[in-house]
Amino acid sequence: MSWTERRFAHNGAVDLAYDRFREGADGEPLLLVMGLAVSRHWWPEGLCAAWAAAGFAVARYDQRDSGNSTRMQAQTSSGNPFAAIAARRSAAYTAEDLADDAIAVMDGLGWESAHLFGHSLGGVVAQRIALRHPDRVRTLTSSAALPSDVGGLGAFRYLRLGTLARFARIKPAESREERIAMGLAVARLCASPGYPFDEVEALERISADVDTGIADPKAQSRQIGAKWHGPSLAELRVPTLVLHGTDDPLLKPSAAHATAAAVPGARLVLQPGVGHDIPRERHAAVAAEVRALADRASRSEDHR
Repeated sequence: MSWTERRFAHNGAVDLAYDRFREGADGEPLLLVMGLAVSRHWWPEGLCAAWAAAGFAVARYDQRDSGNSTRMQAQTSSGNPFAAIAARRSAAYTAEDLADDAIAVMDGLGWESAHLFGHSLGGVVAQRIALRHPDRVRTLTSSAALPSDVGGLGAFRYLRLGTLARFARIKPAESREERIAMGLAVARLCASPGYPFDEVEALERISADVDTGIADPKAQSRQIGAKWHGPSLAELRVPTLVLHGTDDPLLKPSAAHATAAAVPGARLVLQPGVGHDIPRERHAAVAAEVRALADRASRSEDHR
């Protein structure tokens, strides 16, 4: 068992499932924020082990409307997540609520502050956590994510519409077998063209997540449609790293360029051959980048 038993943090009536990686428990706190309606089980175990070896205590959680956390019952005007981007207002909750959920998890862990690593929509959420709660965030890494300033139709300038069309053709899942097939199809679409697709690893995390996974388009619509009313990225003062694959099939690298340009002092790292995932071959390099960011932030704090 690489992970501790599941526990729950609470933000009002919302229960948030989380656990911790057993290795490296005495390291610096690192909270992982996963993407669109995908559970904490989608984090590659090898990547978490690399972070632990780099001196981090790793914790992951399910955002509301994903995994074992509370599912919100409010109906959305559309079951299409990408149509929800352009909606004028949030259907069930705000982006501020999603940011506050992460702080509730940190409180549950007993962490006064933590490094953040957010991937895909989780990267957008992590940006907003750092904007809303800068005193709780040591560093921010935004991976394969949109800039959080972008809203409505503006987001589509960064999206690859051909991939969205392929996502739309994936058949809805009913049975367990269909949910596994759907998860595998999504994993293949997000995979890195420059690296071998690890089907065994993908099936392991999909199977762990199969009953709470990615088969709920209304939950996806609620998450992606949650509107932000807070500060712009230009006001972010947390040490920031922006990671993006040059071959991301979903989001153009221009999204990362926009994020890094907006955040004062942000470091941009483009990863050749990487898609909308983090392949096994890049785990050590990604962990080293996060370690270097943490070390630079620590030195900067010491010099104040």
